[in-house]
Amino acid sequence: MVLNPGDPAPDFSLPDGKGNLVRLSDLKGQRVILYFYPRDNTPGCTKEACGFRDAYAQFQAQGIVILGISTDDAKSHEKFTNKFQLPFPLLSDAEGQVATTYGCYGLKKFMGKEYMGITRTTFIIDSDGRIEKVYKKVKPESHAEEVLAELA
Repeated sequence: MVLNPGDPAPDFSLPDGKGNLVRLSDLKGQRVILYFYPRDNTPGCTKEACGFRDAYAQFQAQGIVILGISTDDAKSHEKFTNKFQLPFPLLSDAEGQVATTYGCYGLKKFMGKEYMGITRTTFIIDSDGRIEKVYKKVKPESHAEEVLAELA
């Protein structure tokens, strides 16, 4: 599935690192940054998460909710959140179903090996629950700053 600006954001319900269910439809009326990333505690994913952490107050000042999604389990998310003091929820999409629905789960290649996984992608969802912008081929080091600059 390919989601484009203007499309309704598919609803989902996923557990965070503490086991609380987060439902996208419960956030209607707020803008949401929904970023999909491959793995907790890997170099690029850590840079991306810490970038959102460092700019969190600026996103919050605009009333924007940040949600990270990977296939890691809740325990891994809790450790990653605590280790890097992330102030936003990381959601566990263990089977990759939500990532598949959003079109960012599929065959990847790394060091000559092929495997299934999440492709780093970010969606901005407007207050009406529609896709506002899609970022593909994200550069983790500068992504939060890029998003913040475009939303300001």
